[in-house]
Amino acid sequence: MLKGVLADVNIEGHVDFLMAVAQAAPWEGLWRELGLTYARFSDVGLGRRAPDAEIWQLCQREEWLLITDNRNQEGADSLEATIRSRSEIHSLPVLTISSVPRLRHSREYAERVVIALFDIVIDVENLRGAGRLYLP
Repeated sequence: MLKGVLADVNIEGHVDFLMAVAQAAPWEGLWRELGLTYARFSDVGLGRRAPDAEIWQLCQREEWLLITDNRNQEGADSLEATIRSRSEIHSLPVLTISSVPRLRHSREYAERVVIALFDIVIDVENLRGAGRLYLP
């Protein structure tokens, strides 16, 4: 069962902001109803320099949706390479924010991201195996 959302270490502040939006009016009731938890790397035992493959494996094993800003495919252990080589039909997708800089400058954009996040959480069982999904 899905535990919630895990912020990638390099965008924790941005995801903190998104989670504040997701847990405030008018969304707080939906957040509670879905039983979501928000975590950072330190909350789940990951170090700041944890390898991408280790991060992905933890998310799969413990049922966290990772929110990232677009880790790339630099190396065999990169997040993208890990998704491509290890993702299976039951694997949770990795969520990538399309425009991290817009989050702090546009409340409207932040709300669109939150809506997309809730849509994914609600339909997560049908989105397993998708690899990577982009939040608008």
